[in-house]
Amino acid sequence: MPLRNYIAIFTELKDCRFLRHQTATLFIVTYIDWVLIPFITKLEGIHLPVFMISFYMLLGALDGFVQPLFKHVKIYNIYLFGILLDIIQLASYLCITRSIVIFTYVIISIFTLQGITFEIARVHTVDFMQEENVELKDYLMIRSFIISCAIVTGSLSAMLFDRTGLPLRHLLAYLAALGLVGIAFQFKLYRKFHQKIEVSDISVERDRKELFEKFR
Repeated sequence: MPLRNYIAIFTELKDCRFLRHQTATLFIVTYIDWVLIPFITKLEGIHLPVFMISFYMLLGALDGFVQPLFKHVKIYNIYLFGILLDIIQLASYLCITRSIVIFTYVIISIFTLQGITFEIARVHTVDFMQEENVELKDYLMIRSFIISCAIVTGSLSAMLFDRTGLPLRHLLAYLAALGLVGIAFQFKLYRKFHQKIEVSDISVERDRKELFEKFR
């Protein structure tokens, strides 16, 4: 039965600690964004002109164009940038008491950069998944499954929060707490990638030195 494929995929997920950290990070960040998106979309219609909304949509579609620019970037630097974006997003929650317009612009900018960053990270992560105890096809399926779960859960949460009339400030406080958890997971991934690449670079340098000594 096709349903057995789920068992096989999640068995691989259970056996791969690195992949668990990555999927947890992906779920939390995507969930936060999709809880906020309906509320930000409402604010866009009130405070932002159509020109600016279209401009951000245009920027979000540039990930395919900028991918080659980051072909040789270190994956841990991508996660470090992701952490920086999350910190800025948490700090932007304080803007809501000062200027709802600035808050809206900052959040939309963060969403746009996050979308581009996730796509760049996805391409670079494929190389590392080949070293893990998971098939590449299964990794991509797991990633799609987690993103779908986060989007569905985030959208349902947004419906619930709107239905109950939860004040936006309380919602942001809840998302800020989740955001701190997401930053913690991203920092773990940053350290794992940094250590892995550092060990790999040292190994390559040692091999080059041995090869040089051999033909000296």
